[in-house]
Amino acid sequence: MLLGQKLQAKYKNYQVKNTSISGDTTSGGLSRLAPILKRDKPAIVIIELGSNDALRGLPLKMTESNLSSMIELSQKAGARVLLLGMQMPPNYGRQYTSQFKELFAALAARYRTGLVPFLLEGIATDPSRFQADHLHPNEGAQAQLANNVWAGLQPLLKP
Repeated sequence: MLLGQKLQAKYKNYQVKNTSISGDTTSGGLSRLAPILKRDKPAIVIIELGSNDALRGLPLKMTESNLSSMIELSQKAGARVLLLGMQMPPNYGRQYTSQFKELFAALAARYRTGLVPFLLEGIATDPSRFQADHLHPNEGAQAQLANNVWAGLQPLLKP
């Protein structure tokens, strides 16, 4: 876990289970979520999906619908939700990139979830923080990513 020892002691009742799949879309995440919720009964679900939908140019309505369903399923299972927002580069067009960015804030407001507006805040414009593919953060970016997530996660935790 990325938390320091004091934080680990304070929040010792929590453990992190990563059920992500690299390259997954919101459709894939939605198809896998119900059994995960039933099996693990999480207190908090962190959703960081949508970028691969956008990189493939999938309709934003589909992404929104899938994320909405994931939030609803998680909340019905008794979990608090933290939504991690992403952004697309400008070459996807002003309208698409704007709508994609706004999608996360709109969902967080509609469902009253936690929100990290942009997971890559503080690293997105620094090429040295990315792997050779220029998409995925490298090891040097992990502390900033942890700080970004912590800002949204900490209010959802109960010591």
